[in-house]
Amino acid sequence: MYLVCGEALFDFFCQPDSGQRNKVGYQAIAGGSPFNVAVGLRRLGIDAGFFAGISSDYLGKRLTTVLAEEGVRDDFLVPVDAPTTLSMVAVGADGSPQYSFRGEGCADRMLSVEHLPTLDESVRGLHVGSFSLVVQPVADALLTLVRRESGKRLITFDPNVRLNPAPSIELWRSQVAKFAEHAHIIKVSDEDLELLYPDKEAAAVTEGWLKDNCQWVIMTRGRQGATVFTRDLGTWSVAARKVETVDTVGAGDTFQAALIAFLTERGLDEPAALAGVDKPTLTKMLEFAVAAAAVTCTREGPDLPYRAEVV
Repeated sequence: MYLVCGEALFDFFCQPDSGQRNKVGYQAIAGGSPFNVAVGLRRLGIDAGFFAGISSDYLGKRLTTVLAEEGVRDDFLVPVDAPTTLSMVAVGADGSPQYSFRGEGCADRMLSVEHLPTLDESVRGLHVGSFSLVVQPVADALLTLVRRESGKRLITFDPNVRLNPAPSIELWRSQVAKFAEHAHIIKVSDEDLELLYPDKEAAAVTEGWLKDNCQWVIMTRGRQGATVFTRDLGTWSVAARKVETVDTVGAGDTFQAALIAFLTERGLDEPAALAGVDKPTLTKMLEFAVAAAAVTCTREGPDLPYRAEVV
């Protein structure tokens, strides 16, 4: 079982203008990057749990229902008497989303060190990412968790930078560095690297990350595919799948879930196994993740694929 940690929220997607200036239409879809990864793992056939603060309000109950329907384990959820975070999403002409968050004092931020679970051998790994890395007290709780567990089980990490909830890029850099120190696999988009380190080449950033626990850094590059940086096998890329893109919401989360699923299916989801993975297997992993993300791009919102849809 893989335990995904972080925020759960509702994305409110702007709908086409009705012509009535006193009305704005939205479609609300359950989301949040870690939430999507947990759902994506289940749809790909991997046992998953979700560690998060979940509101007791109406939207929080809907989030809990979605997790139950998707088969995500709910015994790591922490009920919180605070509102559910809202993310207002506008999708550009190229399918890329723009986010604006309403999350101050909301339930997913309220996790603290006191809420950290005791994990048994059934938990193969942990995934962390997105703005839960930088808002308190959840950021300190998750950092404590990965520090505690990085010597015992696989840690995957996706910064998934969102400046709206925490606009200080210096804070993001500091927190990303702390989490990267304990991660075994880091997945990051080229856009996030550019935001975090605009004056550095990707190779220079990844070289620093690979000096700690990290074995692979995987950079997603949108229509240009994905590139992997490794300790011992070098650096190479795979091409993207050509599809009719509706939007790219959830594509990165799909890619992340697919990476974990590929490793879990082959019994490679533990730190000691990563160093023995050869280049052909790593290439197949990237191609599988690219294929999964391409499916999500053909749909509206974070509608992640099932295993049979990824070919």
